[in-house]
Amino acid sequence: MLENQPIFEKESLFGFNETVELLTRAATDREWGNPATHDLQQTLAKSGKSVRPVKVIEICKPAYSGQMLERSDERVVSVMMPCRISVYEKADGKIYVATLNVRSFVQSMPDAIQEVMIEASDELDEIVRAVTS
Repeated sequence: MLENQPIFEKESLFGFNETVELLTRAATDREWGNPATHDLQQTLAKSGKSVRPVKVIEICKPAYSGQMLERSDERVVSVMMPCRISVYEKADGKIYVATLNVRSFVQSMPDAIQEVMIEASDELDEIVRAVTS
């Protein structure tokens, strides 16, 4: 995996639904909330589009988000909140998990935000390891 790529993609060790369930549970076990899970396959089907399974799991941990939103000048990072984990099936039939590579773009942010975002990203990586090798 290239450390400078904007998105990390890893193959899941589990089926689609189990991957979504295990990630959600791993996040909850670490005190992350799950405000929403978006079923993009279902959403697109309503518009007549047929795609392979894909869900986007939103997770948020108030301990991190609170630190990032408490100062006015740093609230701009809200555009990246809550954190998202994408789970999808590719044409090869395998299930993949994708997240943003926060370290690839936080260098331009204030130091306090960099610290919190890297800490949250590291914990997000641990959550993803619950389903990947």
